[in-house]
Amino acid sequence: MPSSPTSVDDRCLDRADHALLAERRPLTRAEVDELAALPLDRLPDLVALAHRVRLAYCGPEVELESLINAKSGACPEDCAFCSQSARFETGVDVYPFLDLDEVLAAARATREAGATQFCIVVAVRGPEERLLRRVLEAVEQVHRETGLEVACSLGLLTREQAERLAAAGVRRYNHNLETCREVFPSICTTHTWDDRVATARLAIDAGMELCCGGILGMGETLDQRIDFAFELAELGPCEVPINLLDPRPGTPLGDQSLLSPREALQAIALFRLVMPEVWIRLAGGRERILGELQAMGLLAGANALIVGNYLTTTGRSAEADHALLDALGMPVADGPGEGRFVVDGAGAHARPARRQSIPLRAE
Repeated sequence: MPSSPTSVDDRCLDRADHALLAERRPLTRAEVDELAALPLDRLPDLVALAHRVRLAYCGPEVELESLINAKSGACPEDCAFCSQSARFETGVDVYPFLDLDEVLAAARATREAGATQFCIVVAVRGPEERLLRRVLEAVEQVHRETGLEVACSLGLLTREQAERLAAAGVRRYNHNLETCREVFPSICTTHTWDDRVATARLAIDAGMELCCGGILGMGETLDQRIDFAFELAELGPCEVPINLLDPRPGTPLGDQSLLSPREALQAIALFRLVMPEVWIRLAGGRERILGELQAMGLLAGANALIVGNYLTTTGRSAEADHALLDALGMPVADGPGEGRFVVDGAGAHARPARRQSIPLRAE
C-alpha cells in the first residue's frame, strides 16, 4: 500500500533527528532539501526539531549583543540593501567616527542592558590607517572601562589589519557574506563575494572568531537560502547573524516585498539544522518581519539577539527582550562562549566554536 504524504514527511523529520541527535553528524544537502520541501503546515514540526537540536548542541542560553554605528553613511560601496551607501539618496545620518566618550557611553549602556558583547561597526569599504587607530583605541578603552568582549565590523581587511585587531583583543570579527554566491552580483558590484570570503578567512587566521551571516529576503529563492547556509557552514563561523530585510527607502531594494513570518521561521530552522553548533543571532528586521512571533524565532533555533537599535533602524528595548527570555525560560549567557576547536571535514584547519552542552564529535 503506498505511503501517505504525512508518513513520508514524518520519515524525513525522523531521519534528520537521528542524524543530528543520535549519529551526531551534519546533514547532507539532500537531507536538508527534503526538510525544505516539507509543506509549511508542517512548520511546527520543523521548528520543534530545530529547537531540540539547538538545546542538544548549544544549551538553553541566549547571548545578547549590542552594537554601535560608530561611523555612519558616505560608504563608497553599492550594496543594494544599504542606506549608508553614498550612491543612494536615503536621508541617512552621515558622520565621522564618534568621539571616544560617545563610544564608551554606548558600551556602558550595553553592559547595563545585560549584554556581554559590544560590536563597533563602521560604514567603509575597509579601514584606512587613521580610522583603524581610532578603533583600536576604542577597543582598549571599552575593555578597560566595561570589561565587555569587543567585536568589530570594519569591512574588508588586509592580513596586517586583521592581526592588529586580534592583538588588540578583538574577540570576533563580523563580516557578513550577505547572501549566497549566486545572488551576490545582483546585490553588490563594487566588490565580490570572494573578497568577503577572503576577509572572513583572514579574521580566522589572525585568531579572531568569525561572525558571518547575512540578510534573508533580498529576492533569493528557498534553494538559494539553503546554498547560503551551506556556504556559511563551510567557513566555520562561531556566530551567524540572520537579518530579515526591512527595505530602506531610496535603496534599490526599497520596494522589495517582505518575507512572510512563516518563510522567516522556516529559514531560521534550516540554518540551525545546517549549523547545529553556532550562535544564530536574530538581528535587523526581526521586529518588522516576525512581529509577535519573535519568540518563535528563538524556538526555531536562534540562540542570540541584537538588543537595542540596529545600524540605521530602531529595535526594541532591552527590557522587552529580557521579558521575552524570562517568559521562554531561556537564561542570558554570561559571555560569548568559551573557545574550543573542532576539526573540519577535510581536517585542514581548526576553527573556534562556542561551548557545547554535549561534546561535538570529530567530523
